[in-house]
Amino acid sequence: MILIYSQKNRIKLLVVIFALIIGAATITYTNILVSKLSESERELVQLYAKGLRYMINAPSDDNIVFIEQEILSANQTVPVILTDEYENILDTKNINFPENISEDKKKQLLQREITKMKEQHDPVVVPWAEGSVNYVFYKDSALLSQLRYYPYVQLVVIACFALIAYFAFSYSRRAEQNRVWVGLAKETAHQLGTPLSSLMAWYEYMKTSPKFEKEPIVAELWKDIRRLEVITERFSNIGSVPLLRDENILQVTQNAINYLQNRISSKVAFSIEADFPAEITAKVNVSLFDWVIENICKNAVDAMEGRGSIALRLSLLGKSYIALDIADTGKGIPKSKMDSVFLPGYTTKKRGWGLGLALAKRIIDNYHQGKLTVKSSEIGKGTTFRIVLNR
Repeated sequence: MILIYSQKNRIKLLVVIFALIIGAATITYTNILVSKLSESERELVQLYAKGLRYMINAPSDDNIVFIEQEILSANQTVPVILTDEYENILDTKNINFPENISEDKKKQLLQREITKMKEQHDPVVVPWAEGSVNYVFYKDSALLSQLRYYPYVQLVVIACFALIAYFAFSYSRRAEQNRVWVGLAKETAHQLGTPLSSLMAWYEYMKTSPKFEKEPIVAELWKDIRRLEVITERFSNIGSVPLLRDENILQVTQNAINYLQNRISSKVAFSIEADFPAEITAKVNVSLFDWVIENICKNAVDAMEGRGSIALRLSLLGKSYIALDIADTGKGIPKSKMDSVFLPGYTTKKRGWGLGLALAKRIIDNYHQGKLTVKSSEIGKGTTFRIVLNR
């Protein structure tokens, strides 16, 4: 198996790994800062508690004023609630209350705040005389709370940029592949033009020459010339917007198989059936649609090693779609390879570029606005491809 553009997967993986490294480093560093700031806020609350205790036993009013201004008022960010030993609220600091709140509502709000504070931190104990204590409950400041969530927000931003880079790279690679497809197709069509003109001249000569009168080779030569014209038209259509017409889908499918039957192993049996009236139509470009059937069936013949059966079944999917299932009795596709069979370069043969199924999917998905998928596959029993077309 050869995978063209396999390097793109490695580059995408490197982008993801790089984003993860940046995210992990950001979270680690921010958590260190959060831990240090949390310790600093606890020390500030402990200092606040010591200041309260000292105020009660201060020997002079000057000391009380100093403690109140320099210690108690220093905390402008950390929300705190002072309670007695029975958790009756004595004082609060840095707690925001709604306007015009009643005293009952205020008490309920503070009780909820105490519950939240308990979940975040153990309270600081302020011992008083005769064994009584007060508690200083506190929670993270707004700055610390924001800092805790900041790395995750940043990680989301990094992930968004990584995804943008990932999809931008994918789009760039697809655009590059599209240019290769179109250039190769146009050049192939151009190169076919010269020998095709020569063959048509030889056909005209043989058709009018008495030496080749009643020779079946002349009719067969004309069929092959017409086939080459169809192939040239197909390659010319790559990169252009093909014209889709309402065609009798059963007849189109039958014609494609009739041509293939005369050019592949006689040990391969074909069958076609439809569960709808013969006049049902679908929007297709006959030349390109024939190419899809040809590529899928040739892959099936290779998978069966020239011996087996290929069953084609047409069915309606609601009122808007038609499904064509192409089932072979070949080797089957491993589940691990299901997503790879349509990649350019995928092949299990020693020869070939592995472009048949990739081209078929491009024709159905992009040009016909339909869907080509592996409907089912079982090792040793065969594979069923499904084509969905618009009616």
